[in-house]
Amino acid sequence: MFIIIGWVGVLVFCFGSYMAMGGKMGLLWQPFEFTLIFGSACCAYVVANPKHILGKTGKAFGIAMKGPKYKKEDYLELLSLLYAIFKLAKTKGMLAIESHVERPEESSLFQSFPKFAADHHAMEFLCDYLRMMTLGTDNPHEMESLIDEELETHHHEAETVGGAVQTMADGLPALGIVAAVLGIIKTMASITEPPEVLGGLIGAALVGTFLGILLCYGFVGPLAGAIKNTNEADAKYLAVIKAGLLAHLSGYAPAVSVEFARKALWSHVRPTFYEVEEAVAALPPV
Repeated sequence: MFIIIGWVGVLVFCFGSYMAMGGKMGLLWQPFEFTLIFGSACCAYVVANPKHILGKTGKAFGIAMKGPKYKKEDYLELLSLLYAIFKLAKTKGMLAIESHVERPEESSLFQSFPKFAADHHAMEFLCDYLRMMTLGTDNPHEMESLIDEELETHHHEAETVGGAVQTMADGLPALGIVAAVLGIIKTMASITEPPEVLGGLIGAALVGTFLGILLCYGFVGPLAGAIKNTNEADAKYLAVIKAGLLAHLSGYAPAVSVEFARKALWSHVRPTFYEVEEAVAALPPV
């Protein structure tokens, strides 16, 4: 929603200011300049990127439009789940969570937290490391290295689309110059025309440069930034799980392990200590 508002604002302030200065919108109506620049950029995007990135582009656009997936209440639910898992492991041993990990879709523990249970990737991530812990993995440093490797891979995969869109944005001004050069070539073919005709042709050619820069810095570049920022915000969900697991492996009490996890959050979505305390106090006995 904010992306649409921002794009509308770009158009309003750009063309509104132009008209306020006495400019005529008719002079900017050069649809073939737009198709030349944006169409060429899209085709270059197809050439530059493999199939799996092309397939993710539409999804990444939708993610950026919606903004970060996880809100404060989602993190509060996650922290409550981690507390329940750590408490069960502390009181009954790691083997007590084995049945929950092996069949999470049937687990009463996981199903008590519906938003997390519906997140397949986060569920798989947590269960994989809990399974390793039930099998005897108890070295937090080795576990941290392994988790970091997986998170780095996940981050790289998430960044591929944003990076590809940014590369497309970087190429738009150059394609705008191409459109302008072609317009000048067209103008030179009409060099015998009177000045008022040549002025219109030159103005039309310069629209290409204008469109290339506008599309780059007003639309496609900010979209690439929105994709990157959204992916970084959503990656915190897994970082919270990592912080909690490592604290638990280090031998801390469930409440302390959850506090480690809470501290990993951005401040605008981080529940307070007392909000977490109230949430875990309301959990059913494990």
